[in-house]
Amino acid sequence: MGVLDHVSEYFDCSHGSSKRHKSLQTVDVRVLIDCEGCERKVRRALEGMRGVRDVTIEPNAQKVTVVGYVEPNKVVARIIHRTGKRAELYPFVPYDVVAHPYASGVYDNRAPTGYVRNTEYDPHVSRLARASSTEVRYTTAFSDENASACVVM
Repeated sequence: MGVLDHVSEYFDCSHGSSKRHKSLQTVDVRVLIDCEGCERKVRRALEGMRGVRDVTIEPNAQKVTVVGYVEPNKVVARIIHRTGKRAELYPFVPYDVVAHPYASGVYDNRAPTGYVRNTEYDPHVSRLARASSTEVRYTTAFSDENASACVVM
C-alpha cells in the first residue's frame, strides 16, 4: 500500500453514511395456486414490489420463484398481505442436495417429484439426516448393502 492509500482512508466520506445495499438473490416461496386467477393475483402482487426483477410461477409444484434485490421474509409477507393466501419459504430442495434423502424427517410424500425436505436448518429433524462423515461411516458399517460389513451380523 502506498501513501495515497493511507491518506484516502482518512478522507473517505462514503464509509459511515452509505446505506447497505441488498444483494441479488433468488427466493423460492410455496403458495397454493389453484387456477390461472390465483397465478395472476400472485404475479401482480410480486411484480409491484420494489427490487423484483423476475417472477416465475410453477403451479404444479406450488412454487413461486422471485429474483431480485429483495428480502425473503418481505416477499412472503407481501404475498400473504396482497393475496390473502398462505405462503411460506419453499421447504423442499432437490433430491441430490441432501446426504440422506430417506432418513426420517427428510422424505416427504407431499414434496414434488425429485424433491425432499430441506433439513439443513431444521433442529427437529433426525440426527441421521444431518450426520457427519464419522456417523455415516459407523451406520454404513453394519449395513446389508456394504459388502465389507461386520461379519457378526
